[in-house]
Amino acid sequence: MYHRYFELYFTTATILEWKHLLQNDSMKDIIIDSMRFLVQEKRAVVYDFVIMPNHIHLIWHLPEPYTLSKVQSALLSYTAHEFKKHLKARHPQVLKRFKVDLADRQYQFWERDPLSIAIYRDEVFYQKAKYIHWNPCTEKWKLAEKPEAYRYSSAYRSDNGGYWDFVTVFG
Repeated sequence: MYHRYFELYFTTATILEWKHLLQNDSMKDIIIDSMRFLVQEKRAVVYDFVIMPNHIHLIWHLPEPYTLSKVQSALLSYTAHEFKKHLKARHPQVLKRFKVDLADRQYQFWERDPLSIAIYRDEVFYQKAKYIHWNPCTEKWKLAEKPEAYRYSSAYRSDNGGYWDFVTVFG
């Protein structure tokens, strides 16, 4: 049975060395596709997200029997595979920037050990959601004037009321 604060997390994943790989919308779309898949497969419930030029933030619930490590790994490994495929076909010079000399991989796109913080109270949930939504509007990024104007965020609203179909309203 679902409990409001069981397996609810604020997660941040960062592109290797804070490189701005996610400036390109096609790279952001790969992350969107992965989140949508995880929701459709009932491995995750996404409440809030933002995709920034070099990192992502999520608030998500992971229903049993799925665990944070497994779902997080699925998201990051799928997106890394798709990033590699996309860059190899369209931007091989960019792909070279992610080449690594590791025994288990030729390319690395995400920093290891993304940050995940368990959420146990409404106040923390709403503080993290506000942080996520206002992140594109900060002085550092200036990607949008207001949260609902930034397309790659759960706060986004288009002129015709568009929204992300895989996002669940918390409550």
